[in-house]
Amino acid sequence: MSAALVNTWAVTRLEWRRLLVRPLAWVVAALTLAWLAWNFTLMLGSFLTGQIQRAALPDGPGFTDLVAIPLLGQLAQLAFLVVPLLTMSVLAGERRNGTLPLLLATGVPAAQIVLGKYLAVLGWLLLWLALILAMPLTLSPATHFDWGKLAAASLGLALMLAALAALGVACSAFASHPAIAAAAALIIALGLWSVNLGAQMAGVNGGAINWLAMSTHEQPLLRGLVSTTDLTWFALVITLTLTLATRRLSADREGG
Repeated sequence: MSAALVNTWAVTRLEWRRLLVRPLAWVVAALTLAWLAWNFTLMLGSFLTGQIQRAALPDGPGFTDLVAIPLLGQLAQLAFLVVPLLTMSVLAGERRNGTLPLLLATGVPAAQIVLGKYLAVLGWLLLWLALILAMPLTLSPATHFDWGKLAAASLGLALMLAALAALGVACSAFASHPAIAAAAALIIALGLWSVNLGAQMAGVNGGAINWLAMSTHEQPLLRGLVSTTDLTWFALVITLTLTLATRRLSADREGG
């Protein structure tokens, strides 16, 4: 195993342990899971109530469209708040506590520090997503699933969480206080999601401004449509934000 992988894994494991002992991560997980479980119960009840009427429609919406996908949509909304809370202390907390110089003095390259911390947060978020997906999947033996649409929506949520996590790590790298990092990540994420809102209100559905918006690439995935353009957009956002975080951390090391 190369030194780069060893260093990255060491940072990931350390950050993962910090997440496990932080009360905030557990509180956020418990509250969001409870909220989504309640909404899942309500949507399931509504689905069962109208099942007889939908049986007469040969191409009517099924369990995936009326329960599973809306549940993932609610998770996407919560992610705008959850991810900044998880990432705000990744690097800004180190800077505020005075431990960032010690971390930089270990000799681990900035890119490996950023990547290690990012992977730890991403692992927590993917576990969160898996627990949410477990709710509708428990009913798979008793109902008909559109597995292709559910897989595309799950991929879309995973990519969205990955992009928001990368953005949160970058904001934490630049901020001097975790609260500032959380606020910046939330504002930038919301702006990135709705940057094309004005263009849509004006009736413009194409162009660069629409391509820049996260919603343009996330919503087709939630509808079950996977395209190379959407995957490329998320890859570019993740790469760009992590690169910015790495450059900032390298500047901190050079500045002492």
